[in-house]
Amino acid sequence: MKGITGEDNILTDGVPQIAFVGRSNVGKSSLINSFTGIKTLARTSSFPGRTQELNIFLINNKYYFVDLPGYGFAKTSKEGREKLGAMIEWYLFNESYTPHKVVLIVDANIGMTDNDVDMLRDLEAHNRDVIVVANKIDKVKKSVYKKQLDLIQYLAKGHLVIPYSSTDKIGAGPLGNALFA
Repeated sequence: MKGITGEDNILTDGVPQIAFVGRSNVGKSSLINSFTGIKTLARTSSFPGRTQELNIFLINNKYYFVDLPGYGFAKTSKEGREKLGAMIEWYLFNESYTPHKVVLIVDANIGMTDNDVDMLRDLEAHNRDVIVVANKIDKVKKSVYKKQLDLIQYLAKGHLVIPYSSTDKIGAGPLGNALFA
């Protein structure tokens, strides 16, 4: 639909919003493309911090998917990272509108970073309905798979954790069930 960096009528038009948030380079755009089956819907890049605005996509004429910039490391100036962080906070914690769901995407191979845990606690403090997606599950060695997922589940403290692979589409069914419930 469009990319925005601040207030916009699209945010208050009554269409439920599903926000996708995670650290830079965790695969937010790839997950959206994989989940929707449209490889070029969200722009992907190996360049951390490529998403510089809130990218809004209309899905099935019923929901907006909101692809947020990544937090944490981004190949931009300190001022640029602060601006992106402020945009993420403005959208997620604005009391004028509330996303229907927030999908917190973490790297299954790395686990939940301190930034991920901080984001989850902030989302909880603002009573957001959070789903945690352990992305890139296909990259986790079989010998540590269970340990990685158990640790993510422990840190997610009772939130639904869905193992997902954009490459293999592992987890697409459970994610769809959780998003549209």
